[in-house]
Amino acid sequence: MSAPPIDTTPGPRAESYGEVAEIEPPASIGMMAVRYGLGGVMVLGGIVLLVINPGGVGADGFAMAVGGGLSVLMLNFMFRLSVSSESDREREEEARRYFDEHGEWPPDEAEPQGRKWVLAPGVVTYEQEQAELAARRAAAERRAAEGASTSLAA
Repeated sequence: MSAPPIDTTPGPRAESYGEVAEIEPPASIGMMAVRYGLGGVMVLGGIVLLVINPGGVGADGFAMAVGGGLSVLMLNFMFRLSVSSESDREREEEARRYFDEHGEWPPDEAEPQGRKWVLAPGVVTYEQEQAELAARRAAAERRAAEGASTSLAA
């Protein structure tokens, strides 16, 4: 019995422009430990070497371990950065396909709305104050108009 074919295409893909591709789940704890823990342990080991033996081997060990650990961390960071830019390229390619089919660029994605502020109870904004003042003026004008009409009737 043979195994089903494995999809080897990198990353999620949408079938057409405007569709949302499935987002990969976050990395597992083990993957995060290898990705960042390995470099962190190397840096920590270099610091321990420097504390134990501040001269000679400790200083050399510190330099090698911290340099290697920071290199591992930077390599992981740069790899993740290059993978994320791949999705930007895919979006651009989808937009170009849309342009080829329709003769115009696809509509821009809606930009996220501004921040929604939550005010404490009882706080009044400037706009609310202005609306309240306008309502009071309108009510006062109505009362004045009613008072003028009743004095004419008498």
